[in-house]
Amino acid sequence: MLQALIGPVTGLLDKFIPDADEKAKLAHEIATMSERHAQELAKGQIEINKAEAAHKSMFVAGWRPFVGWTCGVALAWHFVGQPIAVFVITFAGVDAPPLPVFEMESLLTVLLGMLGLGGLRTFEKTKQVAREK
Repeated sequence: MLQALIGPVTGLLDKFIPDADEKAKLAHEIATMSERHAQELAKGQIEINKAEAAHKSMFVAGWRPFVGWTCGVALAWHFVGQPIAVFVITFAGVDAPPLPVFEMESLLTVLLGMLGLGGLRTFEKTKQVAREK
């Protein structure tokens, strides 16, 4: 929503601010406002993540590994377990009910989001941007 307002607001600067340098400075401030806001939100989320990971309770610190393992098991079932099970059932001639199928679109959204964050961390480490504790 903020991006949609940037163009009209910077257009209004021409009418009210005669100094070109001041106008350029304000236009830049307005254009980068949403990016700065997004960075502040990300920094806040990182601090929350650190506090959760350091918590002693498994129900607070363990939810990310739980989601990761759940996605991993579902992915393994979908691409490895289920095809092998279908093959074995068909080969044995057993008349079985349909095997469970996971909604892969939602699962992959969560999994790729988690892996993307892990990938960014790996990229930071290879570029030696991250601080080591």
